[in-house]
Amino acid sequence: MLKQSILIVEDEALILFDVESALTDAGFDVVTAKTGEGALAQFDTDPGRFKELVTDIRLGEGQSGWDIARHVREAGPTMPVVYMSGDSAPAWHARGVPDSVMIQKPFVVAQITTALSTLLNNAPAAPSDAGSHA
Repeated sequence: MLKQSILIVEDEALILFDVESALTDAGFDVVTAKTGEGALAQFDTDPGRFKELVTDIRLGEGQSGWDIARHVREAGPTMPVVYMSGDSAPAWHARGVPDSVMIQKPFVVAQITTALSTLLNNAPAAPSDAGSHA
């Protein structure tokens, strides 16, 4: 079985590098994207590869972090989602997916690893393939 990865979506190169480095150092397998479209292309190639999503909200033209999280949750309704934003945090309660976490920029990268660990530890067990599918 392939190691599951965390999908990180961030259009600011320095933030992306910092988060990717911290999560890799913490032992996570990381896949990155700088655009919403790039993230969806990575995800749709093999949705089962990903166990968590970390996404910025405002990614320039095209898909937003809100859109990516909704798309990911359609494939995996319990997938942990962490949002990062400098200005979209007030909209989180209305636009964010349920049981997600919002981290306001600027942040300390340890906040991301803590949020991911907390969400993983609190996530319900994934259903087995043996049952019926809705």
